[in-house]
Amino acid sequence: MASDSPAALTQGAGLRNYLLVTAAYWSDTVTDGATRMLVLFYFYNLGYTPFAVASLFIFYEVFGVLTNLFGGYIGARFGLKTTLFIGLGTQIAALSMLAFAPQSWLVVAWVMSSQALSGIAKDMTKMSSKSAVKLIVPENASATLYRWVSILTGSKNALKGVGFFLGGLLLTLLDFQTALKLLVVLVGVTLLLAACLMRGGLGEANRKAKFGQMFSRNGSVNKLAAARIFLFGARDVWFVVGLPVFLSSVLGWNFWQSGGFLAVWVIGYGIVQAATPGLLRSRVKEQHEPDGRTATILAFVLAALPAGIALGLRADLTPGTVVVVGLIVFGVVFALNSAVHSYLILAYTDSDKVAMNVGFYYMANALGRLAGTVLSGALYQWGLQGGPANGLVTCLWASSAFVLVAGLLSLLLPRHLGPRSKPIKLGDLGD
Repeated sequence: MASDSPAALTQGAGLRNYLLVTAAYWSDTVTDGATRMLVLFYFYNLGYTPFAVASLFIFYEVFGVLTNLFGGYIGARFGLKTTLFIGLGTQIAALSMLAFAPQSWLVVAWVMSSQALSGIAKDMTKMSSKSAVKLIVPENASATLYRWVSILTGSKNALKGVGFFLGGLLLTLLDFQTALKLLVVLVGVTLLLAACLMRGGLGEANRKAKFGQMFSRNGSVNKLAAARIFLFGARDVWFVVGLPVFLSSVLGWNFWQSGGFLAVWVIGYGIVQAATPGLLRSRVKEQHEPDGRTATILAFVLAALPAGIALGLRADLTPGTVVVVGLIVFGVVFALNSAVHSYLILAYTDSDKVAMNVGFYYMANALGRLAGTVLSGALYQWGLQGGPANGLVTCLWASSAFVLVAGLLSLLLPRHLGPRSKPIKLGDLGD
């Protein structure tokens, strides 16, 4: 078994395990993004309404909430290797449900069930990879932790963008089920390599971990989690259904063009996340690291952007230019805000509660995505009553309101982090 001591983790086994976990996370991320585009465009092209398309992803988000709630507990109690293999195996099952099922089975209930498994898979692998960061970051190295969290989160989002493009491209070149079969092979190869090459475990299993500890009693963590709900709801309320349908139905873009734009947006978003420490000129020492004030300023700036895009569309400006330019700017500011949140959740928690608090925090993240997913389809369809472009306009106004609430909640966050009662130690579970 691999040791969690600093000396042992500097050796090849610990680093190799981290790289294998990260590669597994990347594989799951690419296939998850590709599946999202395949399902969205395939069923919208069959004549499903925007709300019906959004409903296909409801269980994905619901089970993401539950997995984030239980994931920290499972990771703490049984180790990260267990969560990794569960995640990859579940993703294979989810993709196979769509890839190998008879055509007559591809109805709403079946697709929703498949997406439920995908939601579990995504968050199980996310738990494993993000927790593994702590295995290679030395104790008290806040600057390094900040950079590594930003890089890992950014690379994940960039690869999800690659998945969006891949999904649109595959649907253009291949039929729906053939494309999914290729994704099954990709995840299967990843699982096989991880099982054959990984040595020992990932972190120590804590059999004394209790489920009740999942619910945070840390006031700062709870406030940050509340802000996270509205921050990610603000993104998905236009991103999940509203924007792809708008690009296809209003601007007349084909599958690979729409998927390509979404891919570029997410890749750029990931690059900005990875570069956040430098862009914000934070040195993460003494009291110069991001704090509640940073999150508040970014949220209020962000709140103005969806409203500006909506006003631009109402002013009869060129819709393609308004949407593309506006959402690129939105993506930059959103990425900065998200990266600061990812750092703050670690800064606010203690060593012995990292896995639990991070699981609780990402449960809030999933709740925001769930709300955004449902509202994206419902608001877009409702807004269509006022004209073809009004569906997206309605989603954008909702996005602005959500971010404004996130900013108000961020006002409650500590301005200076202050000392932890227990420092985060090497080998702790968490983001």
